[in-house]
Amino acid sequence: MKTASLSGSLRGSVGKKDANQLRKDNRVPGVLYGGGEQKHFSVKELDISKLVVNPDVFRISLEMDGATFDCVIQEVQFHPVTDRIVHLDLLQIIPGKPVRVELPLRTTGTAAGVIGGGRMQMLFRRVPVRGLADDLPEDIVIDVTPLEIGDNKRVSDIEVPNCTVLLNDSTLLVAVKRTRAAMSAESGEEGDESGDAAEAPAEGGEGGEGGDAPAAE
Repeated sequence: MKTASLSGSLRGSVGKKDANQLRKDNRVPGVLYGGGEQKHFSVKELDISKLVVNPDVFRISLEMDGATFDCVIQEVQFHPVTDRIVHLDLLQIIPGKPVRVELPLRTTGTAAGVIGGGRMQMLFRRVPVRGLADDLPEDIVIDVTPLEIGDNKRVSDIEVPNCTVLLNDSTLLVAVKRTRAAMSAESGEEGDESGDAAEAPAEGGEGGEGGDAPAAE
């Protein structure tokens, strides 16, 4: 995983009133757990926003009151109207203990089916995975180059060494779908072929009529 640093401050008091004041001061209240006693803290809204809006997953070095904690984001709560971050949960990384993260799912190459008029459909942008922090990759990459229209990639088609993907093996991740435009184009081609076939007898008929004319004379 990629790494990032974050500076936080322990909260002197915990409660709704205190949390609301922090938000007014453009800070986000949060909880660090997983290492024994929970620690209530706050961070600058701008600092945490840079990490949250980023599609990557970060291993965070949280500096707080002279101590440094190795952790990952577990949950982010947003305001239902403004979409501002209102609360943050961080999980402390303990050596030898697996953590759960959602890794970005990315594709490489251009699917053959897309070149042929199909459309690439991403069913997941992130994939939940559990593993030791040192074993977690930055992302999961799928080569879609050989995929034709109607082909897909499922969880069973990917591999994340030393980690467990927390989805059923049959879960669809990406698929190449047939578009309406492609279907219309195919229908048009079939119609043209049918038209040619229909015209063939007519041409033969005209030739026959031409051949009959001298005999009539």
